[in-house]
Amino acid sequence: MSVNPCGQTRIPRWVPYIWLAYLTFFLWQPVANRAGWAEWGATGAAILVFLFLYFSFFRVRKPWALLCVAGILAIGIIYAPFNPGAANFFIYAASMAPFALETEFSAALVIAGIVATAFLETWLLHISNGFLFPATFLSTFIGAANVYFAQRHRHIEELRKAHTEIEHLAKVAERERIARDLHDLLGHTLSLITLKSELAGKLMDRDPAQAKSEIRDVERTARQALADVRLAIGGYRCKGLAAEIQQAQATLETAGVKTEFHSSAVELPPTQENVLALVLREAVTNVVRHAQARNFQVHLERVNGHCRLEIVDDGRGGLAMEGNGLRGMRERVEALGGRLERDTTRGTRLTIRLPIDPSEELARS
Repeated sequence: MSVNPCGQTRIPRWVPYIWLAYLTFFLWQPVANRAGWAEWGATGAAILVFLFLYFSFFRVRKPWALLCVAGILAIGIIYAPFNPGAANFFIYAASMAPFALETEFSAALVIAGIVATAFLETWLLHISNGFLFPATFLSTFIGAANVYFAQRHRHIEELRKAHTEIEHLAKVAERERIARDLHDLLGHTLSLITLKSELAGKLMDRDPAQAKSEIRDVERTARQALADVRLAIGGYRCKGLAAEIQQAQATLETAGVKTEFHSSAVELPPTQENVLALVLREAVTNVVRHAQARNFQVHLERVNGHCRLEIVDDGRGGLAMEGNGLRGMRERVEALGGRLERDTTRGTRLTIRLPIDPSEELARS
């Protein structure tokens, strides 16, 4: 007989009813003896109490389930002197005990106590009607088997809970990734659209042709933003560091910021290149929005097995708290084992270091 734990059973609802077939042994004695109404009444009362405890076992939580096991054992103790079929209640109690307890050791102790009770009752009351063998041997055998099944069930439940937790964390991480990506994308793109729209408005009367060109750029940028947002949902929206540098130059030139880019040959895995491109994009967005800078410099080089990206502007700097954009930068960099440092004493200086895996370089060579 293999039962599942109280209140957490995943077995089909009809299975516990099959295990009630063991009760036929308890009914055999009054049938064979053509029992009178008194014996049948006592037998029926025992069965009713047993059924209540038995089905309660599948619904209640620990430690109440152990009370159900104790109640079933008590029925067996009471009826053993009069009906050898009462050995079934010892078997039920031994088979259910492992699922009502937390550890294998405690289950083994309870089963040993059930078997010892059967021995003791047989010896004290001189029961010799075929009760001892099923009450001891079968209780030990089935109880020991269910110790294994109960432990297996607990492991499955732990794995199921862990899997559920992993799914939840993955969903949270994905939501955070999308939020960061949308912030980076829309913040950068809307800043560029705002700049170009302002410039077009100033040029409308003075240079209509140039204003028309800026409006076309606004339309192109908006269409590109829509495509980028769609790609961001799929997680593939970055075009690479080189493309991001070109976009940064165009944005900063529109904002009237002088730009300098210094880069040595550094081969990077796509994931790291993606992160550096996103960091550069967020830095450019912050400069355009808040910094009021006139100069912007970017240095990219390899230093001691690390890729080092330094972004410097001569804007306001200051001690402003990290916003969502900078926090997103830091999370991306640290997720790859890197480090981001921010210095705002004179303008703003961002220094990003990412480790370069030698195996990645060998694969590219």
